[in-house]
Amino acid sequence: MLTWPPLPWISYLLNQTDWTLFLVPLGNWHYSPNLYKVSKDFNFRFHLKKMGSLASNLPLIVMVGLQVHYAALAIFTRAALLEGLSTTVFVVYRQGIATLALAPMFFSSKRRQSVKSCLGFRSFFLMFVTALVGVTANQNAYFRGLYYSSSTAATAMSNLIPALTFVFAAIAGFEKMELRSLRSMAKILGTVCCVGGALIMALVKGHKLLHTEFLPSIHLTGSEGDDWLLGCLLLLASSVFWSCWMILQVPIASSCPDHLLSTFWMCLFSTVQSALFALLSEPDLEAWILHSPLQISCSLYAGIGIAVSFFVQSWCISERGPLYCAMFNPLATVITAFISATFLQEQLYVGSLVGAVGVIAGLYIVLWGKAKEFEIKQEAPPSNLQDDEISSRIDLEQPLLSDKSEHVTEADSKV
Repeated sequence: MLTWPPLPWISYLLNQTDWTLFLVPLGNWHYSPNLYKVSKDFNFRFHLKKMGSLASNLPLIVMVGLQVHYAALAIFTRAALLEGLSTTVFVVYRQGIATLALAPMFFSSKRRQSVKSCLGFRSFFLMFVTALVGVTANQNAYFRGLYYSSSTAATAMSNLIPALTFVFAAIAGFEKMELRSLRSMAKILGTVCCVGGALIMALVKGHKLLHTEFLPSIHLTGSEGDDWLLGCLLLLASSVFWSCWMILQVPIASSCPDHLLSTFWMCLFSTVQSALFALLSEPDLEAWILHSPLQISCSLYAGIGIAVSFFVQSWCISERGPLYCAMFNPLATVITAFISATFLQEQLYVGSLVGAVGVIAGLYIVLWGKAKEFEIKQEAPPSNLQDDEISSRIDLEQPLLSDKSEHVTEADSKV
C-alpha cells in the first residue's frame, strides 16, 4: 500500500543540517532508506549545480548592472550640472559620501584585524597613486567633459576604454597579441567593433526610427558650441585615466586582497585630493551649496553608487581581469540612448541602432576569443600548459589576481 512517508523519515529529515536542500516529494512513496539517500544526493548535486552556474555568471550580471548605473549617473548628473552644480564640488561630495558609506564596514572588528596584514607602505603608495589618477583626475575630467558635451557623448567616449586597456595591458605584459592566433584576432576585432559601434551611435544620426515630435523634448544630450571639442578632449583624458586605474588594480589586489579595504582607502584618498583641488579652483563658498533636490539626490546617488561600483569592479577585475571588465563599458552607451529616447523623449536614429548592434557584436566577439583561450588551455596536456599560458595572461578561469596563478608575481613586478 502506498502511503505518505512516515514520521520517522520526517524527523530524520528535519535533523539534517542541509534539510533545506532536499525537496520533499509530492506524491505517494514507499519508505526506502536507499531511495531517500539517492533522492537527497540528487537534490544536493542539483542545488550545487545551480549555485555553481549562478556563481560563474555573477561577474557578467554585476558588470551589466554597473553599466545601468553609469548610464543613469551620466543622464542625471548632466541635468544637475546644467542647474549650476560645480563639477569639482560634485566630485568632492561624491567621494565623501562614498567614504562615509564604506566607513561602518571598514571599522568593523573583523576588518580592523586584517588591516595590518595587507596595508604596508607599498600598498598605501599604490592606492594613493591609483586614487589620484583613477578617481581624482578621472572624475574631474569626466564631469567637466560631460558638462561641456553631453551624456551620450560621455558614455560613447568611454567606449575607448577597452581599446586603451587592451593596449596598456599588452604593454604591461598582461595580454599577448599574436597576429596568427584566431583568439587574439577576435579580441582585436571585437575591440574595434565596440569602439566603432559606440562612436557611430554618438556621431551618426541617419533617419528617425521613432517620431516623437508631439512629445516635449528634454535636451540633456546634444549640446553644441565652442566647448564641444574641449569636452571631448576631457572625456578622452578621462578614458585614459580610467584605463590606468584598471591596470593598477592588478598590483593593488595582489598586495591587498581585501577589496573593501582598498576601496575605502582609495575613496578616502580621493576625497582629500578632490577637496584640495576644489578649494583651489572654487574659492567661492557659494559654489559648495546644493540649491535643489536634484543636486542633493544626484550627489547621494553618485556617492553611494561609487562606493558599491568600486568594490564590485575591483572584485570583477580580480575574477576576470581588466580587459573583461572594460569590454562591458559599451553597454552604457546603448542604455543611455534607450533611456534618453524612452524617458526624455529624444529622437532615436538609424545610427543608434547600427551602433548598438556593433557594440553588442564586438562584445561577444571578444568574449568568444577569451572563451576559446580557456578551452584550449583545458584541452592541452599538463606538459604544454606552460607554453600555452604565454598566449594570454588574462582568461576566464585563471584570473590575474588568483593566488594560485604564477602570473601574479610576474605581472606585479612588470607594473
